[in-house]
Amino acid sequence: MTCGLAPLLPIEFHKMGSFRRPRPRFMSSPVLSELPRFQAARQALQLSSNSAWNSVQTAVINVFKGGGLQSNELYALNESIRRLLKSELGSFITDYFQNQLLAKGLSFVEEKIKLCEGDNRIEVLAEVWDHFFTETLPTLQAIFYPVQGQELTIRQISLLGFRDLVLLKVKLGDVLLLAQSKLPSSVIQMLLILQPGGIPGSGPR
Repeated sequence: MTCGLAPLLPIEFHKMGSFRRPRPRFMSSPVLSELPRFQAARQALQLSSNSAWNSVQTAVINVFKGGGLQSNELYALNESIRRLLKSELGSFITDYFQNQLLAKGLSFVEEKIKLCEGDNRIEVLAEVWDHFFTETLPTLQAIFYPVQGQELTIRQISLLGFRDLVLLKVKLGDVLLLAQSKLPSSVIQMLLILQPGGIPGSGPR
């Protein structure tokens, strides 16, 4: 190389018909005596979720910095994601990935390109895109494999993030015009993939 994305949702309760409700027991001493155990279990769940989040965050940022996954780490990360999906945090995983982890990871990529100028910037962009598309993107997809059924996939979110947080921020327009006749093939590939409509699900709705 030449140069060094929670308000509570309203819940509607429907009457299930007329029935005799049991007498409330929440004020009885047996239930009150179980409160410390209940609170301890809830705290343990929160700590477990925090631990799972921390492991995923650390791995994702490490991937963006050029590191790889250790032996058996992918299995552990998938288990952490599955655990999070079953917790109160489950519905926020995709938003947190997009607005926090992806944004932070791509800031390293953007800075790397901004440090270079002229034709060197094009060369660095080519190298950065190659690594992102062939190494980082597949690894992110593998880590978040348990996250299914979202409006946009992790792959689509990541590609849109690269377009919006890297390509559109490093102001390559003039450089691309000057270097149009000698653009690296990887940059041409990048432009084709990231053009409007090039990412499935990213076009006008």
